[in-house]
Amino acid sequence: MENDHSKYDETAKGKSKRFAVRIVKAFQYLCEEKKEYVLSKQLLRSGTSIGANLAEAETAISRSDFQAKIYIALKECSETLYWLELLRDTDYLTQAMFQSLNCDCEELKKILSATTKTLKEHRE
Repeated sequence: MENDHSKYDETAKGKSKRFAVRIVKAFQYLCEEKKEYVLSKQLLRSGTSIGANLAEAETAISRSDFQAKIYIALKECSETLYWLELLRDTDYLTQAMFQSLNCDCEELKKILSATTKTLKEHRE
């Protein structure tokens, strides 16, 4: 299992933590400046869940548990992208704010997608 960890550890773990910090700050902005509390809460939950699931993967009890946590992180990325688009389309996020957050989330999604694909290939 140690080899699985090294494949994503610094790249996905570090990026997901930095992304979570940005999501928390976006949530604060949306609540304080835009007075938006519902969609921003969804963004906060899914955007911070990516890193939380990667943290859980570090203590997975089996290879399948590890793979499941990585896959859940990937699903949370997809959900976060949805909330970002919705916040942009409803004019809560500027195009520049959206682009920046969306770019980081897409990068995480690509990393996690490649990781799940690699894990699946090594399982077969």
